[in-house]
Amino acid sequence: MSENISLEGAHTPNFNDAGLSNLSTRYLEVEKLPWANTVYDGIEMKILFKDSQSGTMTALFRWQAGAKLPMHEHTDIEQSYVLEGSLCDFEGECKAGDYAWRPAGSQHEAWSPNGCLLLAMFLKPNRFLEGPESEQ
Repeated sequence: MSENISLEGAHTPNFNDAGLSNLSTRYLEVEKLPWANTVYDGIEMKILFKDSQSGTMTALFRWQAGAKLPMHEHTDIEQSYVLEGSLCDFEGECKAGDYAWRPAGSQHEAWSPNGCLLLAMFLKPNRFLEGPESEQ
């Protein structure tokens, strides 16, 4: 296990692992996890893994057609694998079956013209430069 992942901070929201030891594998029935609204219209997520102490997170994101994420910065490497639909930014389009990763410090807006479902992995949370989560 990585030194950056704390057993105390590592968890899956809405998943009861009370009967498991710290070193047990967590098998998730992803279909049973609830979709949670985000503060961005048309974007929902299911958090599969989150470490509250390091900021590491893996989540499914479901974007409705026309949904947009405002300008933000990736504070560490971010990875996205598009399962359905497509996700765009000013550099290109990531379609179903495609994978993209962004270096720490990269900034962009993202949108989905026709909706999408994607798996995203963050080593640290984004820093929003615009929108409701920005540090204005």
